[in-house]
Amino acid sequence: MGKVKIKKSDVWIDMTPMSDVMTLLLCFFMLTSTFVKVEPVKVNTPGSVTEAKVPASDVLNILINPEGKIFMSMDKTTDLVMTVEDMCSKFGFELNGQQMKNLREDGNIGVPLESFEQFLSLTKEQMAEQMKNFGVPTDSIDNGDGTKGMSEFQHWVKSARGANSSIKICIKADAETPYAVIKNVMSELQDMNENRYQLITSYKKVED
Repeated sequence: MGKVKIKKSDVWIDMTPMSDVMTLLLCFFMLTSTFVKVEPVKVNTPGSVTEAKVPASDVLNILINPEGKIFMSMDKTTDLVMTVEDMCSKFGFELNGQQMKNLREDGNIGVPLESFEQFLSLTKEQMAEQMKNFGVPTDSIDNGDGTKGMSEFQHWVKSARGANSSIKICIKADAETPYAVIKNVMSELQDMNENRYQLITSYKKVED
């Protein structure tokens, strides 16, 4: 007897629904993800058992390195640009298109106002390298009549508050930063009636 040949048929699976699901998931993660800004210096925060979470948006970050230099950043580029524009109008300087582009890409504030324009004219690599050597001054500015006014640091905070009235202040200091430096920053804020701020620490368990 001859063998009966069984007709073979290919199995075809429609992958369109799976592709749609993967595309939707990709869009979801892209729209909900928050990108971590590159900080000008590395800071190892001290340990704490507090479990309070840092706000995810509308944040003014104050970064203090072990040498006591102060750097600032905001999570929203629009707030940063409005803050810088307000400082420009206060102190009488103007940034060109390339300088504003460098500001948006870098996203950090950490040089004295007298060097601000020159600093933003550098390349991205030069800015990252040079910022470590500066820091926002906390010395009071001479009003020109023999009296002392607010410091540059306080002016930056005030302009940031003007750009976003809901902004929350977070202080992130290195574990090796002298307490006197941190106390000085807190005193600067208190002098402006900015009495609500958070200290960022690394979480550790009680038994540690």
